[in-house]
Amino acid sequence: MGFLPVTREEMEKLGWERPDFVYVIGDAYVDHSSFGPAVISRVLESRGYKVAVIPQPDWKRDDSIAVFGEPRLAFLVSSGNMDSMVNHYTAAKKKRSFDAYSPGGKSGLRPDRAVTVYGNLIRRTYKHTPVILGGIEASLRRLAHYDYWSDKVRRSVLLDSGADLISYGMGERSIAAIAEALDSGLPVSSLTFIPGTVYKTREIPEMTDPVFLPSWEEVSVDREAYGKSFRIQYENTDSITGRVLAEDYGSRGYVVQNPPAAPLTEGEMDDVYELPYMRAWHPMYDQTGGIPAFSEIRFSLTSSRGCFGGCNFCALTFHEGRVVQARSEESLIREAKILIRDKEFKGYIHDVGGPTADFTAPACEKQLTRGVCARRQCLFPKPCGNLRVDHRKYVGILRKLRELPGVKKVFIRSGIRFDYVAADRDGTFLRELVRHHISGQLRVAPEHVSEEVLRCMGKPSHKVYEEFLKKFNACNEKSGKRQYVLPYFISSHPGSTLKDAVKLAEYIRDMGFIPEQAQDFYPTPSTVSTCMYYTGRHPFTGEKLHIPRGTHEKAMQRALIQYRVPENYELVREALEICGRRDLIGYGPKALIPPTPPGQKRKRLSKRELSGKIGRGREETGNEKRKNKKR
Repeated sequence: MGFLPVTREEMEKLGWERPDFVYVIGDAYVDHSSFGPAVISRVLESRGYKVAVIPQPDWKRDDSIAVFGEPRLAFLVSSGNMDSMVNHYTAAKKKRSFDAYSPGGKSGLRPDRAVTVYGNLIRRTYKHTPVILGGIEASLRRLAHYDYWSDKVRRSVLLDSGADLISYGMGERSIAAIAEALDSGLPVSSLTFIPGTVYKTREIPEMTDPVFLPSWEEVSVDREAYGKSFRIQYENTDSITGRVLAEDYGSRGYVVQNPPAAPLTEGEMDDVYELPYMRAWHPMYDQTGGIPAFSEIRFSLTSSRGCFGGCNFCALTFHEGRVVQARSEESLIREAKILIRDKEFKGYIHDVGGPTADFTAPACEKQLTRGVCARRQCLFPKPCGNLRVDHRKYVGILRKLRELPGVKKVFIRSGIRFDYVAADRDGTFLRELVRHHISGQLRVAPEHVSEEVLRCMGKPSHKVYEEFLKKFNACNEKSGKRQYVLPYFISSHPGSTLKDAVKLAEYIRDMGFIPEQAQDFYPTPSTVSTCMYYTGRHPFTGEKLHIPRGTHEKAMQRALIQYRVPENYELVREALEICGRRDLIGYGPKALIPPTPPGQKRKRLSKRELSGKIGRGREETGNEKRKNKKR
């Protein structure tokens, strides 16, 4: 067992003349199951294919892509674990100076729109070699999509990159099928039948019977058509009920999306996560201090994937899907024992989870046989009557992990769904969470307090969060611990007005502390909220929404979350005055900010100036009345 080759010398040491696949990735090479390219590479290797890796090639040099020559079957391309544009820019479109997926956190080692750049880089040198895109960037840009950074609708990344196929979602099934088909001698142009893929074609294959989306010509100029297209896509994200979708690009032909690949079974999940990963970054990064992102997950366990939470600002529905897939208890225990044997393990398992830590099974039995509901959510606006609220499997896993020799504590950091916990009549999980799995603070995501904004977010009523807090505090009191909930809030989400932002600020005031971080809504590709942002309407109801677009309004909404920060004073004051809430400017217990900026001395008024203020600002005292009368 060893790392996959990243140089020709390493390949030749393995006795290979050439690889079957060359994987070009925007991240540094980390061979761990939390890194998508590592998973896909090891899945292919387990099926007998030779995979070589080109991590972070210099996209300004054509020869950087020719390290291994032409692969026997195909080039694979991924931007890495993040969309390259999200990796590079904040929600305010400011350039980030740190890249957790690059050596030493250095930024600038991958291009903007990485899969597009890499695809074209390959195509300039290898005209006819199949190019397969994968990973989250390609997955969420597989059809026409609104692009926040250019503020326009862009074509499918398949057309802009020059690639032949996209393997979208969690690609283990589709990449294995692609490899088998190519290895059998089929041309890549014939691979029109594989679930979880997107292909381009001049003519729709017979027997396909697709749902035709509004054309590129329509969605690129008509926001209503874009909203309709998004709605159809959203309703076809299930492997059982999803239809073939076709997008017309005129003279360029069609981009066709096959239904998603089926979720992995428990046994298949175990197999994927127990492949022979090196569980480390490639040694070539040792001198630069390694890869920061790896340190965050090195002693964590992935227990599940998929999420039925349905938050509108999250892209999981389009990428991992709504059907939760989970590993077995035995598999997690085996991996935990590997962690314990690591000489740098200090006894702390940092996380056991996935997109939502306490989701360990599909929401209901129906999802496995009839698919997820196209127009209904499992938890919003309230838990579905068919939802199975059951933490017993997760509690059992956590107990077994705690009992392992060498384990001091097991944390849960990937996040829990407070509404799912609140709906659990058996309080065992919450009691054990408080007693064993947090250290002083529990981070949860109520996101907002305005009912209107929460509805646009697809989040439960604020009353549900308050109910959870009561249960959490009661468990703490019984356990004798002083632990706190740290809520996570989002500003400037579609539907959020300045008045909603002020309401959130008042809630934060009553909490008694200011959140350390405030997050502006980020319109990333292929989320419901991004569709709202672009179209100005809710894609499922057609309702017109207030959209915070201007940088100044967004800055005010963000500042209100951290209203005590001195740098935010003027923005907060302006927002309060716009909303007619001058009652929140003062020194009383309900005030958000004082009348003058913090640290600025109040001007000492002359007697004449003071006289002028009296009567306009407050009631005169008896002495003041007598003095003013003499004047």
